[in-house]
Amino acid sequence: MSRPSISLRALTRAIVSFIFVAAAAGCVVAGAGSASTPAQLFFDDFSYAQPADLAAGGWQVRNGVGHPGLPGGRFGAEAITLLDDPLQPGNRVLRMSAHTDGTGPNTVQAQLCHQRKYLQGTYAARIRFSDAPRSGVDGDPVIESFYAVAPLAHAFDPDFSELDWEYLPNGGWGSPKTRLYGVSWQTVQIDPWESHNSAHEEFGSFDGWHVLLMQVTKNAVHEFVDGREVAVHDGRNVPVSPMTISFNLWFAVGGPLPTGGVPRAYDEDVDWVFHARDQVLSPADVDAQVRALRAGHVTRTDTVPAPNPPLQQRCDI
Repeated sequence: MSRPSISLRALTRAIVSFIFVAAAAGCVVAGAGSASTPAQLFFDDFSYAQPADLAAGGWQVRNGVGHPGLPGGRFGAEAITLLDDPLQPGNRVLRMSAHTDGTGPNTVQAQLCHQRKYLQGTYAARIRFSDAPRSGVDGDPVIESFYAVAPLAHAFDPDFSELDWEYLPNGGWGSPKTRLYGVSWQTVQIDPWESHNSAHEEFGSFDGWHVLLMQVTKNAVHEFVDGREVAVHDGRNVPVSPMTISFNLWFAVGGPLPTGGVPRAYDEDVDWVFHARDQVLSPADVDAQVRALRAGHVTRTDTVPAPNPPLQQRCDI
């Protein structure tokens, strides 16, 4: 995509003004009953020339070993690439790739994280999930994710917060069924494992492009898949601490395939990510916002302020 000659901040203000005026005139710009246009907005459609440019957009690419994934496996910067979209000329997508032969030393996984400053509001992303590997035999317990998370300081940390979308094309977590998992966490202990959360499962294939959305207030998390509300989590399973916005592609332990042999490679693509701070937006509202931003050639904008003092940005969880 071509970049605007004026500043992104100025262009974003112009788009916001247009949406407000059009809505006041009765034009269908956002969904019926729309909240006011978000004053604090993060949007990125990954129109970067190369992965090294992601840092300028506030992203951290994970490079190292550690939880989650196969013991001994690593998260590699080389697992993140940027590609021209074959379905939308001029569009770019971020691709996460992971491969494994079932052993830790021959496993590379992908993860990237934005700044830790997101709590209440509306989160959304357009993601392409994959049912089958790009190469090699199928069957690994691969986890394809979009999530927000705050660090776990210790077992059962009361300030821990996490919202997950996990696609399990080959099953996992005690079930072989293909499903999309939506989870809102209270807290957890890693070892021995003990979790406290609310979870919803959408069974069946989600191969292809989908829009995942979460509306987060102080009292509840509402989850939507392709515009359809699928779950509400409330009570203690609502975020209480600022989180990073993150994506990852990794392998769970205990797959049915033998170790060794030809590695299997999986991909997950991200078209765009969106957050409106302290605003509850419907799927139609978010779609209208994204369309307006793209019509104005705004490839990235970030007016969501960081906490003062800033919180440590971590990409190892």
